[in-house]
Amino acid sequence: MDIERIRTMSIEPIVQTYTFRDTILYALGLGYGADPLDTSELPFVYEGDLKCLPSYANVLCHPGFWAQKPEFGIDWVKILHAEQDFHMHGTLPPQGSIRGEYKVAGIEDKGPERGALLHQLKELYDAESNEHLATVRSTLFLRGNGGEGSFGDAMPAADKLPEREPDKVVEIPTLPRQALIYRLSGDYNPLHADPAVARKAGFEMPILHGLCTNGIATRAILKTYCGDEPANLTSMFVRFSRPVMPGETIRCEFFEEGAGSLRFRAIAKERDTVVLDRCSARYSD
Repeated sequence: MDIERIRTMSIEPIVQTYTFRDTILYALGLGYGADPLDTSELPFVYEGDLKCLPSYANVLCHPGFWAQKPEFGIDWVKILHAEQDFHMHGTLPPQGSIRGEYKVAGIEDKGPERGALLHQLKELYDAESNEHLATVRSTLFLRGNGGEGSFGDAMPAADKLPEREPDKVVEIPTLPRQALIYRLSGDYNPLHADPAVARKAGFEMPILHGLCTNGIATRAILKTYCGDEPANLTSMFVRFSRPVMPGETIRCEFFEEGAGSLRFRAIAKERDTVVLDRCSARYSD
């Protein structure tokens, strides 16, 4: 892995224009609108008074899979999405043009044959007003690298969850076709659509996108703690631990830690498997 080339890499700002159709499609990919009589979900899937989910910040202005380029020396086949974090500074409009400014914030070397963590930062701005809307961090686990050096500041490790019963539990079912809908928001990795590709990767079926699971957890927080108002969710961190199979029920377990502070995890109910762990969120109600 060429640490210096990664450290000095420059990506031009990315401007993405999206319409109400894109915003609705993203919400449909998270399962909104499954009950046509649930009017609390209508503002996320109907253009009459449309709202944009804050987790859409994770998807907007994506720089592409640059780590696949051979000059960086990353064993990209063995990359895993480890963590995702967003901090909202404003509210995403239901449609508009957004500018993303992107950089690699650092690499944490775990040692030879132990891998490395690569931290990416994305700042989102309204392309017309220049309003700062969000800061997004994503962490990749480079399983095939390690022992090649570090740079930047290491991110603090997420704390374990409280060892007690959760304060609230929310269950959200997914559809067998969920990944096929969600991929239309921009992640076309065939791992989430083609059974043959999924089997080669060691899965019995195409798996759900990690950021779809993230978005479903966002749904649960908005419904349970934010009155379904996107502006009330100010930050959210998740650590990906296992994939979700489309059609499974995602069980979110919330641990309240004072005014506006949550810890949580998500479990694939049918397998009793933790899929998001050591997660946290900040909100206002």
